[in-house]
This record gives sequence, structure tokens and C-alpha cells, in this order.
Amino acid sequence: MHACASRGSAYELRFQSLFGEGSAQAFPCAAAGRVELERLSERARSNCLRALAAVGRDFATPALLPVLLHRGL
Repeated sequence: MHACASRGSAYELRFQSLFGEGSAQAFPCAAAGRVELERLSERARSNCLRALAAVGRDFATPALLPVLLHRGL
């Protein structure tokens, strides 16, 4: 899931899977890494909470990353 660009956030909190190299969960967040759960859809909120609960078991510690916003040039 990648909702960052659509929400206008310049950062994302990314949970990389410990098992699938290309598998990750990413959520829009503030520069300090705070995800505003109330702004996420119900599905995204559920995925975020599940990823947080699975850190160390299914996901690595989340990384705070800048989002590169693509603009039509």
C-alpha cells in the first residue's frame, strides 16, 4: 500500500517484510514519523496496526523515508 503521494505527505513510514524482498507496507506520516491513523482508510488503518504489531516477526523496524513526488513535466 502506498498512499503517501495521494495524501500530500512528504514522508512515509515503511515496513519492509522480513521474508519477501519486494513486499512492504508504507503509510503517509509527518516528518517525525507520526502516522495520522484517523486520516487513513479503514483498510489502511488495519494494515498499519497489523504491521506495527508484527515488527520483529514479519516486518523490520519501520524506516522513515522521504517520498519523491512525481510531477508531470
